[in-house]
Parts: sequence; C-alpha cells; structure tokens
Amino acid sequence: MTFRRLLATLCRRLWFRRLLARAFFRRIPHGRQLGFRIVAVEPDALVAEMPYQESVIGHPAAGFVHGGAVTALIDQTCGATASLAVTPPELVATLDLRLDWLRPATPGLPLRARAECVSIKRQIIFVRCTAYHDSLDQPVAYANATFMRSGSLLQLPWRRKQPSV
Repeated sequence: MTFRRLLATLCRRLWFRRLLARAFFRRIPHGRQLGFRIVAVEPDALVAEMPYQESVIGHPAAGFVHGGAVTALIDQTCGATASLAVTPPELVATLDLRLDWLRPATPGLPLRARAECVSIKRQIIFVRCTAYHDSLDQPVAYANATFMRSGSLLQLPWRRKQPSV
C-alpha cells in the first residue's frame, strides 16, 4: 500500500478525523483561550462547542455572549471542516464568512457550532454552519463560508522543501 493510499484510508476514518480536528483546534490561540473543543465528528461535518464563561459576555446586564466570540467559533469550526473535507487535508484561508443572526445566545448555556462541507471546487471549498445551544431546530445563527485551498496540510515525507540558495 502506498503512502498516499494509506493517508486516504486514514482520512476517511472518524477517529483520525477527530484527531486532526482536535489538533487543528489546539493550534489556534484564541480558540484555546475561549475554550473551543470538538464534541462530535461526522463523515461530512464537525461539531464544536464553546463553554459559557465571563470572558465571552458582551452585554453585562443581560449576560449575552459577544458576537465576536460566536463568530470566532463559527469561523474556526468551518475552517476545520473545510480543511478535513479533502484528502489529504489542506491548509485553508477564509475568503468570506456571512452570518445571519437569528437570536442572542442564551446566557449560561454552552454554544455549539455544526459545520458541513457543501461543495469542493478546484480552488474553493464552501461550508455551511449552524450555531445553536441544545437543538439545531433553535439556531442562534446561520453562516455560509468560502475557503481558499492553500496546499496539503500533511506533507509527504519524501517531498521535503529544498533549502533555497
């Protein structure tokens, strides 16, 4: 079995996708600071969670979560989903992120984001996301995002970059 086929086989396994998604979330400093974590990995989607904490309150009197924290959760979840949507996983950069806010996040409850890949093109990956508390039927926000593909996340061992002279 070639390395490329082995990598393709691994990338289809949910346990390997969970491992990569967790590594992706651990590498982003603001996600660590806000306590983002992966709670579910599905074949075409990821679910991440942000715990309710004082540092994310945007409206002190009402206790609502700041929109920037919700946006960061959505963007990071969409980015991880886009990165893992192709085999081998790729580095991606956010080109566009559009959010439709439906209601404020309920104070005291953790917020979840479920992102799924909608379409993969030669240079662009399209992702859809829903932010919610307990049920997808009562969303806080919907998002559509596009990501530019920027090359393989996992380099083949025999294709190391040659030092420039």
